Amino acid sequence: MLLRLVCFVSVLIASVATAQGQYVKVFAAASLSDAMAAVAEAFAQQSEHRIKLVLAGSSTLARQIEAGADADVFLSADEEWMDYLADRKLVDQSSQRPLLKNSLVLVVPGGQNAKIAIAADGKWLTQIGQGRIAVGDPAHVPVGKYAMAALKALGAWSVVRRRLATALDTRAALALVERGEAVAGIVYATDARASQSVTIAGQFPQAISSSIAYPVARLAAKDNPVVNAAYRFITGPEAGRIFRHYGFGLQ
Repeated sequence: MLLRLVCFVSVLIASVATAQGQYVKVFAAASLSDAMAAVAEAFAQQSEHRIKLVLAGSSTLARQIEAGADADVFLSADEEWMDYLADRKLVDQSSQRPLLKNSLVLVVPGGQNAKIAIAADGKWLTQIGQGRIAVGDPAHVPVGKYAMAALKALGAWSVVRRRLATALDTRAALALVERGEAVAGIVYATDARASQSVTIAGQFPQAISSSIAYPVARLAAKDNPVVNAAYRFITGPEAGRIFRHYGFGLQ
């Protein structure tokens, strides 16, 4: 009898703990690392549930979800990878919406007092000197695709493509510049702001950066109260203030 009572109490405690402290798995682009960590902390302060972050390049996360990874919410750094999952019926399209904006900047190793005007005349390439230019892989990574589009718009792609040092995501590209392994890098403004080891040397024209969009969506079959609470928080005003603090614009 005592053994049965102990087992019953153990199951009851486990059930209560599960109900009161569920984790919502949010797959988010690497460029959102700092901002989403702050959002997750703020959510935990006002909810009995928690956000568990999985951070990587948007393409990597989308492939993982396609392969069956257990995600509840996806926050991509571009529309293409969100649409990739939507086409495969893996996201709840009723929840799919643009959330954030970003911009592209040119960074150089810290300590340099470089002020470079990025324009179609190509003089900015001469100013950064010889050496590799770090960027997310244009074949797979959103920041790399945005950088390629920007360079093409400036008429510089055919020259710069031979100098690229490609990385898995924008944080990895930033690290190449921080370590001095690249003379410059093309990264998101938000990531550049977060680093103490690089200098923002120039801003790509706003018209070129205007297409940078971060969409968010619940995953398919994840329409439940706990996931919905986290989704509403991420898309709500308190998270919006956090995102703005980290340099993101709101859509």
